[in-house]
Amino acid sequence: MGDETTAGASPGPAVPGAPGEAPVTADGTAARPARSLSPSRAGDFLTCPLLYRFRVIDRLPEPPSPAAVRGTLVHAVLEHLFDQPAPGRTPQAAHSLVGPEWERLTAEEPELASLFADEAELAAWLEGAGVMLDRYFTLEDPRRIEPAHRELSIEAELASGLHLRGYIDRLDVAPGGEIRIVDYKTGTSPPEEFEARALFQMRFYALAIWRAQGRVPSMLQLMYLGNGEIVRYQPDESDLLATERKVEALWQAIERAHQRRDWRPRPGRVCEWCAHQAICPASWPRFLASPRRLPRPGRPAPSRPLPRRRARPRLRARERLTDRTPPARPRPDRRRGPGSTVSRYE
Repeated sequence: MGDETTAGASPGPAVPGAPGEAPVTADGTAARPARSLSPSRAGDFLTCPLLYRFRVIDRLPEPPSPAAVRGTLVHAVLEHLFDQPAPGRTPQAAHSLVGPEWERLTAEEPELASLFADEAELAAWLEGAGVMLDRYFTLEDPRRIEPAHRELSIEAELASGLHLRGYIDRLDVAPGGEIRIVDYKTGTSPPEEFEARALFQMRFYALAIWRAQGRVPSMLQLMYLGNGEIVRYQPDESDLLATERKVEALWQAIERAHQRRDWRPRPGRVCEWCAHQAICPASWPRFLASPRRLPRPGRPAPSRPLPRRRARPRLRARERLTDRTPPARPRPDRRRGPGSTVSRYE
């Protein structure tokens, strides 16, 4: 499921003075390179540089949310559904996996059980997971699919030395060798004007596969189980070269922020769900809202936060006067229910 496979997963230990992960874990074994980036962490920095700092540099804990845990549960069920022989991959089989997978999750992280006040609340939550699984079966027939990989760990190194990593929910390979990357989303599909971030994640995966295997994936497929919609996109080398440039520029921005100790908050709608509001300058009084005056972890934030103001985009004068509209690219294919474009993988 993206980069993390469990709702409570957290990245490895940080290197003092480095914006990535440590080369050695606490038990002395090899870990990810320090110059390492995943799509989730890249998305964090794009959303809010300060959120990136809290998660990667400070390693602040975040309590699990029912929505995130339900996503973990649904992903686990869909992963293990393909352990069944093809004829047995039915909605009933998927529902039968919900209970055992929930027991496994709570055994690994007992604190998850405290998310629900009573058995009735838990039952309603599990029923919501079942609704998403039923919706999955309206999008494709798993009896006709044999994935090449599930929860595939991918790693690649760019020419600059930047290490890309991530987990792909499902990788399908057609008889002709065409590769399809599939990602399950338990939320609803965003409006077309806001789908760029989700597609960036998929292009990130495609770039990693291209650099690691030398093959450009033929299809990127997002399956939104919240509203039963599929978004498909067919990348080419020019797409992935542009993605590579964006990833490199993003990493340079992360390194600059680290060198300058300048992790600016970026207020927006996502602040409503952020677990770090109590220590975020964006929710303090204006005279303290400086990215260079953050408290140390554990130190209380100032009282009487001011209401947040909606962030307004700022354009440089040259950008206002110059038409910088990029050339049009093929738009992703958005549709509800199964489509004929996936038949080669069945």
